[in-house]
Amino acid sequence: MENDSRTGALELALIGLLLFLSCSSCATNWAPAGTSSTSPSTAASGAKETGGLESARVNRVEAEASPFSVPYFPPPERIDLCGEPAPLHNQEALERFDREFTIIVYNHAQVYLWLKRMERYFPVIEGRLRALGFPDDLKYVAIAESDLLPNAASPKGAAGPWQFIPSTGSRYGLDQQGSFDQRYDFEKATESAFRYLGDLNKRFNNWTLAIAAYNCGERRVQDAIQLHGVRDYYQLKLPMETERYVMRILAIKAVLRNPSRYGYSLPKGMGYPQLQVDRVNVSLSRPVSVHSMASAAGINYREFKRLNPTFRSDQIPAGTFEIKLPEGSAQNFQTKLDSHASAPAPTATEAETPATEPKDNLSGSQPTPTKEQPKSGTPRTYTVKKGDTLSGIAHKFNVGADKLRQVNHIKGNTIAAGQTLKIP
Repeated sequence: MENDSRTGALELALIGLLLFLSCSSCATNWAPAGTSSTSPSTAASGAKETGGLESARVNRVEAEASPFSVPYFPPPERIDLCGEPAPLHNQEALERFDREFTIIVYNHAQVYLWLKRMERYFPVIEGRLRALGFPDDLKYVAIAESDLLPNAASPKGAAGPWQFIPSTGSRYGLDQQGSFDQRYDFEKATESAFRYLGDLNKRFNNWTLAIAAYNCGERRVQDAIQLHGVRDYYQLKLPMETERYVMRILAIKAVLRNPSRYGYSLPKGMGYPQLQVDRVNVSLSRPVSVHSMASAAGINYREFKRLNPTFRSDQIPAGTFEIKLPEGSAQNFQTKLDSHASAPAPTATEAETPATEPKDNLSGSQPTPTKEQPKSGTPRTYTVKKGDTLSGIAHKFNVGADKLRQVNHIKGNTIAAGQTLKIP
């Protein structure tokens, strides 16, 4: 009995000692996350005394308490644009590139949106580039211009996926008549952009200079070449926007050509699908509301505008246009349209260009609206409306712009709303 009492007392004493030591250890080693309970020198001496196990435990705790660690992605050592290597061995060029690369590689939301939109639009762009024999890298220009958004518009008047200003758009066949603007037509704007880039490449005999000129204009690039006496983009002093523009395209290429290298992994099926549409040619003798056209197609206003961004107002003007409808809805469109529009009823026919042939769909050889045919024996005049361009009017009446200038004694391309033009 006495031995049992002594044994019990000893056990209680041992338990008390263990609890004391345990509490002392907790009090000694506890510290709020992100702080240290000892000075660096004390910690160093303590580590020597307690050995590697204590150091390992402290390191593990500190790692668990640390905030999320952002991985570092160095810029690629080598990269080219349209086959021309960027001189990243030059420190100044490297830093210019690294600035754009760093901004993009850590912009997770934007990169994922690009990856999703690429699945919808890149097949169209890449197919046309192959047909033309142009460098595949030109597809990244569309991302730099608009983030692959067909409705993109800038405060300076540039519009559409390739950001054409009005004058350049007209020069390359994009009709802009009132509320109808083909700069927003993805396929036609893509065709015009490649024609423009092709012309710039012929002028400068260099794709990098052509891309720079696409941004700031050929005159500025030509002036810089004459001023600096070199034809190397990376040695020219151009506007800051243009200097960043080309480097941004290089950075976009660096990330998007190998997104998994930088932690991006878009699951299969998460990209945006290509738009499957029927195409019909619609002739309107009077304006028709977008609401009526959408109702005839069996879709809502918003979906019609998404498929047909060239119509910038709530009214589709009189004329002949190609209309895009959801796939399978063209067959009964004419009948439904007749019931929504007042007489004389517009007519709709299947578009001659099949939607399944990207090369033909991208061709600018069949612009819309359809050119008006002259009435025999009847002198023709046309009153210029707000938003009209000389090339657009010439195209509308199937006459040459030079002939239109000649009969109206016009120099250049300047016309004014309300002006009456003779149509030869």
